[in-house]
Amino acid sequence: MYVITLAGNLLLIIVVKTNPWLHTPMYFFLSNLSFIDICFSSTIVPIILINTLSQNKRISLLGCAFQMYFSLTFGATDCILLSVMAYDRFAAISQPLHYHIVMNKKVCVCLALTTWSVGIINALIHVPLTFQLPFCRSRNVNHFFCEVPSLLRLSCKDPQLNEVAMYVAAGIIAMCSFFLTLVSYIHIISTILKIRSAQGREKAFSTCASHITVVALYYGTIMFVYLQPRSAYSPETDKTVSVLYTVVTPMLNPIIYSIRNKEVKNSVLKNLKINSKLQKT
Repeated sequence: MYVITLAGNLLLIIVVKTNPWLHTPMYFFLSNLSFIDICFSSTIVPIILINTLSQNKRISLLGCAFQMYFSLTFGATDCILLSVMAYDRFAAISQPLHYHIVMNKKVCVCLALTTWSVGIINALIHVPLTFQLPFCRSRNVNHFFCEVPSLLRLSCKDPQLNEVAMYVAAGIIAMCSFFLTLVSYIHIISTILKIRSAQGREKAFSTCASHITVVALYYGTIMFVYLQPRSAYSPETDKTVSVLYTVVTPMLNPIIYSIRNKEVKNSVLKNLKINSKLQKT
């Protein structure tokens, strides 16, 4: 799965980079999403593979802190970027004549930098708060990576402040992003329904269908993990759900986008044809 994640996302980045007709806001954000997915997956999956093959399933406190920092950064950035991509589709479908004015290069870069900034700030809040707790109950993390909820269970001090910070951050980042995404798609669907041409409606729905699939899976799992009450916490359920947003979603993103998006699919086929011609010569 990790190899598929790397190969699929790298292919998307290369295809967007090497095809000038894909140098649009939509594919700029898609390239960002692919890069984040590679980083997010690489923060977690290699350690899982090493632990699976090795008898020594240990991680240092510093290593755990770094893993938590990067997973929180990439996770939150991914979350906000999905809402930015939803707004981009809303602007493209609802305001096609003003799209390139609204979503100019400067705006796109600012939006991308904002998503990264929020992700970094999110990690800078949670990592120090988590690791200032005394872990005297156990040193065994009942999870496949260093996630905030699983570490809070090891503290012998009441982690109420940490839980409040976690709920507030998850509420602001996940819930607000989901709400903005939902509002964008409500406007998109209402605009699509006004299109008289059946072919036009089909094309518009096809453009957004892949994004809706990713959004539903990602936001659903994130909110389940970080917004569930302490009494409802189950290590096994948490691990299963975490696999969906840390491993499955990054792997599915390039597959969904390449299958459901004709422009990406045609660009991939064109690149493959060019490579085969070069090999023959």
